[in-house]
Amino acid sequence: MTTKTKAPEAATLPLNQILGGDCIDVMNSLPAGSVDLIFADPPYNLQLKGDLHRPDNSKVDAVDDHWDQFSSFAKYDQFTQLWLAAAKRLLKPNGAIWVIGSYHNIFRVGATLQDQGFWVLNDVVWRKTNPMPNFRGKRLTNAHETLIWASRDEGAKYTFNYEALKALNEGVQMRSDWVLPICTGHERLKDEAGDKAHPTQKPESLLHRALIATTNPGDVVLDPFFGTGTTGAVAKMLGRDFIGIEREEAYRKVAERRIAKVRKFDSSALEITGSKRAEPRVPFGQVVERGMLRPGEELYSIGSRFKAKVRADGTLIGNDVKGSIHQVGAALEGAPSCNGWTYWHFKRDGKMVSIDILRQQIRAEMSEGRPH
Repeated sequence: MTTKTKAPEAATLPLNQILGGDCIDVMNSLPAGSVDLIFADPPYNLQLKGDLHRPDNSKVDAVDDHWDQFSSFAKYDQFTQLWLAAAKRLLKPNGAIWVIGSYHNIFRVGATLQDQGFWVLNDVVWRKTNPMPNFRGKRLTNAHETLIWASRDEGAKYTFNYEALKALNEGVQMRSDWVLPICTGHERLKDEAGDKAHPTQKPESLLHRALIATTNPGDVVLDPFFGTGTTGAVAKMLGRDFIGIEREEAYRKVAERRIAKVRKFDSSALEITGSKRAEPRVPFGQVVERGMLRPGEELYSIGSRFKAKVRADGTLIGNDVKGSIHQVGAALEGAPSCNGWTYWHFKRDGKMVSIDILRQQIRAEMSEGRPH
């Protein structure tokens, strides 16, 4: 492999464009520290020995393209070192990278990631609901691929939308094994001859989950092995900016046509469930200070089993127990702790209303006053 010469650095980012050329050269021409996330699907270096055939003797459309051919593991490792170094230079200090691969390459890529100072956060197993069968019957069916998620540096404050992923998973913490189908049917792009436009086109569901998890609207997502543009299509839908790099002109044309048809979701649809810790803290005393609840007003527990009076300093008194909304609720219930905001209610027009409504009202006013 020839040594890469440093290309002149671009003054501005070519947002929402597909750039032609070698990914290493192109990445080295972009401004350092300018990208929030990189999603990389590098060549797998499959080292196929002969054609694959189904039981009926029809040929399997395997990855035998020239871009996946390397003369040795050493050459592949050298290529990996160069593109990862270029990727690290491009990432912002709190940026992160996803790399996807098969057993042929992911372990070599993972070792190089760590050698270059990236900090591995998770490996994710993408378990395919509909994998390609093993027609030779000599090994297990390859039913998964592995993704590595890593921050640029140890200690980086990378983006992770934990609550959004939990919401995506019906309120259950998202695990590191993702069960999703491979790209088939209506999503599979075809060329003019009606054949697969790309042998390893990734499903949009996979990119949707990765981008929801680790980016925010307006972030810049770069894909150095753009292929037919799944990363760009999903980024555009989700209100992220993308930069694609693809050396094969045929893939670039397919990707351009595909992304041109994509519509960005409206801003309200792009909002995701945020971390409760990120919301501004509202002391119960503010509710009293602002007259939303008056001293002497009574609060009621869920089911009205207990009641307590609001005091002028934002504390409560009930059954001779004094303290915060949380302390009094816990004491009355005989529990080690209590979320007073969801426990206590007040009466309005004969109906019970959670005091948390008042907290949300104050938070909404606070967010309106913050710069966006």
